[in-house]
Amino acid sequence: MMLLVVGSVALDSIRTPLGAVENALGGSATYASLAASVYTTPRLVAVVGRDFPPRHRRLLARKGVDLAGFVQAPGRTFRWQGRYGYDLNIAETLGVQLNVFQHFAPELPPGWSDTPYAFLGNIDPELQLRVRRQLTRPRLVACDSMNFWIAGKRRALMNVLKVVDLLFLNDAEARQLTGESHLGRVAQALIRCGPSLVVIKKGEHGALLASRGRYFTLPGFVVDDVRDPTGAGDSFAGGMLGYLAWQRRLTWDTVKQAMIRGSAVATLTIEAFGTDRLAAVRRPVVERRVAAYRRLTNW
Repeated sequence: MMLLVVGSVALDSIRTPLGAVENALGGSATYASLAASVYTTPRLVAVVGRDFPPRHRRLLARKGVDLAGFVQAPGRTFRWQGRYGYDLNIAETLGVQLNVFQHFAPELPPGWSDTPYAFLGNIDPELQLRVRRQLTRPRLVACDSMNFWIAGKRRALMNVLKVVDLLFLNDAEARQLTGESHLGRVAQALIRCGPSLVVIKKGEHGALLASRGRYFTLPGFVVDDVRDPTGAGDSFAGGMLGYLAWQRRLTWDTVKQAMIRGSAVATLTIEAFGTDRLAAVRRPVVERRVAAYRRLTNW
């Protein structure tokens, strides 16, 4: 089944102690779409400027991403500049130019309102609500958010949580939103806000999946050569949701298996700068990483 992905497509300039890239393909919707394409056909809704390199569009198309909702508008593409130190968990933003993304008003192309699975990427909650209202009878809608929206658009974000099924947040964001400290209490507080499933991301330490009264914890995978952590969270979400769309089942066990696939894709993403590794990933590679996960946690 198809997966709708709504969010940003950007040109990223990234520096880490291991190297640097300029104007690399990035953005939350880019990472999520490429990750999801391992298992299903993503339908991408995003806006870029006239300066968006044609090779990036060709890459998305080659990976099977449906670009009917991909708009090229007059102006310049959203750009982000960031830097990491030796602690790759911490990104320092050096510059942001929203450009055409500042006026992003997502509209679903004809025939897309019945897309069964949807990921509302890390964008303004008002825009997430706008997209959610365009969906007719989705089987599962997931969303991501961040500290900026939690602090600045809390009311709109709480309205989003009432109409989604799965929420992705990192541990700091989840604590900020709920005011709780223990992750079990944090997860249950989020579920009471609306979503039936919550994934709390803990970076290199793994992730926690929760539903009402149930938990599944996934440890971090040991990656020997981390090059660039940019996009790991969106790759995680895209891989997980792509697997769910492919399986067409929403049982607890299937969601757990999907979470493992999402984590596997994310650990592959960080092995190269930008989307370079993700662009080359195929399903057998992901499944080998899943098998390595099993060996890592077998006892």
